[in-house]
Amino acid sequence: MARRSRHRLLLLLLRYLVVALGYHKAYGSSAPKGHQVVTAIEYQEVILACKYAKKSMSSRLEWKKLGRSVSFVYYQQSLQGDFKYRAEMIDFSIRIKNVTRNDAGKYRCEISAPSKKGQNLEEDTVTLEVLVAPAVPLCNVPSSALSGTVVELRCHDKEGNPAPEYTWFKDGVNLLENPRRGPQSSNSSYTMNTKSGTLQFNTVSKLDSGEYFCEAHNSVGRRRCHAKRMQVDDLNIRGIIAAVVGVAFVISVCGLGVCYAQRKGYFSRNGNTAVNKTDQITLCLTELTLKKMDNTHKCKLCSLSDCHSIMAKTKAGEVILHLKPPQ
Repeated sequence: MARRSRHRLLLLLLRYLVVALGYHKAYGSSAPKGHQVVTAIEYQEVILACKYAKKSMSSRLEWKKLGRSVSFVYYQQSLQGDFKYRAEMIDFSIRIKNVTRNDAGKYRCEISAPSKKGQNLEEDTVTLEVLVAPAVPLCNVPSSALSGTVVELRCHDKEGNPAPEYTWFKDGVNLLENPRRGPQSSNSSYTMNTKSGTLQFNTVSKLDSGEYFCEAHNSVGRRRCHAKRMQVDDLNIRGIIAAVVGVAFVISVCGLGVCYAQRKGYFSRNGNTAVNKTDQITLCLTELTLKKMDNTHKCKLCSLSDCHSIMAKTKAGEVILHLKPPQ
């Protein structure tokens, strides 16, 4: 039984070899070669080489760009597309005179030639990587900030390949990634991310005021944005308190004016200066306008029926009210 199984296995192997040899004789062979990676700088020239030693008149050459859809670069002895105007053939290789970032991708050359064993097909694959210098980065620098707050400056470039790194400058001086190593470590506290391009002040101070700009750089080149000034000021607490006191004073003066006008009868129905108990009405304050000129505050009061103007003027610590009755 063991001998019979061995004989069957040998017969199957022989049949497979016969079929394979017949196919090779009829259709030839296919020999894919190694994968090349070519790097070029944008707007310079590059050669996509197709390594094929034998050249004959009967050889047929095709270049294709691979991707989501396959497109011809060289077909029927002619360059295709815009390669007609910026490329040329050197034997089986393509010389691109002005390479762009859109040319990056995977290419394949296919050479077919007749042989004694049938049609011989060889392939070679080339990956083109295009290096691009950064453009002028987009810098976001706030024009003003309050001391003690968190402030973030941002810098970004979308075109550089490989992805650029970022460096920040203040008043023309390079800021170190680690502020503790620099001479300004005692005056500033910040965090710089060279990959994302952010410069964050944890607690910004007046000493951080200055002109800032960012530089994006990679292996191809470097570009800078225009400098922008950031002014850091302390919070003016005295000014805020003075403004609040002034508004409260004006409102108080207008309130006193309303009480004075009611007592004098300016809000009566018939317009008399004296107000009878039966003629008193409930006031509805619908409009309040405040205007300050020098030391004079103007208050405009409107009821349901008419409006009144009250002038409040401060002089030597006194409040002088001038009530103008309706016309």
